[in-house]
Amino acid sequence: MALAGLVAAPSAAQPPPAEPVRAAPAEFRNPLNRGADPTIVYHNDMYYLSTTQGDRLTIWRSPSLAGLATADPIDVWRDSDPSRNTELWAPALHRFPHADGGHRWYLYYTAADSRISDPVQRDASHRLYVLESAGDDPAGPYTFRGRIADFGVYAIDGEPIMHNGRPYFVWSSPGRGFSGGPQQLYIAEMSNPWTVTGGRVALPNDGGCPEVREGPTPLYGDDGRTFLTYSTCDTGRPDYQIWSLSLPDGANPMNASAWTQLPGPLFSRNDAAGVWGPGHHFFFRSPDGTEDWIAYHAKNTSTYTYSYRTTRAQRIGWNADGTPNLGTPLAAGATQALPSGDPGPGAVAINDSWTGGGNLQVSYSGGWTYGSTCGNSCFYGDDHYTAQAGATATFRFTGTRIALYSSVDTDHGTATFSIDGGPPSAPVSFYSSIRVGEQPVYVSPRLGPGSHTLTVRVTGEHVPAASDAIVTVDRAEVYGSP
Repeated sequence: MALAGLVAAPSAAQPPPAEPVRAAPAEFRNPLNRGADPTIVYHNDMYYLSTTQGDRLTIWRSPSLAGLATADPIDVWRDSDPSRNTELWAPALHRFPHADGGHRWYLYYTAADSRISDPVQRDASHRLYVLESAGDDPAGPYTFRGRIADFGVYAIDGEPIMHNGRPYFVWSSPGRGFSGGPQQLYIAEMSNPWTVTGGRVALPNDGGCPEVREGPTPLYGDDGRTFLTYSTCDTGRPDYQIWSLSLPDGANPMNASAWTQLPGPLFSRNDAAGVWGPGHHFFFRSPDGTEDWIAYHAKNTSTYTYSYRTTRAQRIGWNADGTPNLGTPLAAGATQALPSGDPGPGAVAINDSWTGGGNLQVSYSGGWTYGSTCGNSCFYGDDHYTAQAGATATFRFTGTRIALYSSVDTDHGTATFSIDGGPPSAPVSFYSSIRVGEQPVYVSPRLGPGSHTLTVRVTGEHVPAASDAIVTVDRAEVYGSP
């Protein structure tokens, strides 16, 4: 169903605007981060985001959701213990009361043993861990609390859920019987935020491809129901999608038969919008508490690949029967209203076709070609491209930061970037082994308020694997605009 506050980008069949569309300060576009497996919380007037980084745990924070896209990273955890210091995945932030009368944040994550050289065996070493914050700040600092829900087998994507006022821990492990088979979902009781107690219970579930059930995370209904949403299929597949179990108010979460399967996927690929593999998600509320939002990763390619998963967010709704309605994944460049109560500022887009010498416009020199064959892999279905050395595209904007989103492809080369006519950056490659649209290829340094320019200069060169030196210009995002 259509959700209020969302404005989809025009389809490729519609002509792009001839003049700049100056977005209101209360708008933004995805992606919010280059990482996958996002967790987002809003606390003390700030959004906090963490995504899979591999060798560390990192948090980004911003007073506005739009600002997460250019927020500075805060590395909150690196581990010297080789038994758990590689392939760190799926961070999840949760807050619990503390014995001192305050609260602490707990960061749950997956990690593997770096001493194991065989990739299959190293993957099998993944276990679940938890950190505890020193105070009531999601950005830490953190201390190591220990391994959690260790039943001697591969375990990933764990986090707590609350039901009937009590905490439980859910995660993904090998299939029922605990002796292998497709990954399934498990639950155990928690005695404190870093400890499970008693045995585990496998939760029967359905949906999508049979090989994986992972990324369980809760969503709570107004009627006391707990919806345990989860992702199915291998995350590299375009059919990665979200399904859910439901548990009524008052039921025992440790009773597998108390859970009911919701029919059909709640959230799945949207080929028309160029969105594939949406999943491994997390839910958060708007700053004023009136809206529910989903953070998730997805790709702008239908290729079976783990690369190019980026973090996105959009508002969700509820059906008349009290079940969640996650809607349909929006195109990466779809314009959305910021969450209710978000103070902004949002981001302002500059499309490649908004040519001229004014604010929020772009001018070209050299032999650029304007094309509209890229369809849903481009913002407004169009872009500019050239392989001519020395050709430039200059964006004029008022703001404190700018980012460029363009396609990457097998025949793409390199370009340099300069701000306000200053020295050029090192060459940035637009090459990829597959074509993927609307990728963040450059983010400027922080700038003083006022008017600025960003100049993209084509080098005419390319990495050895590329077949040509093409550079594309699609859209820019301006931050800190008055």
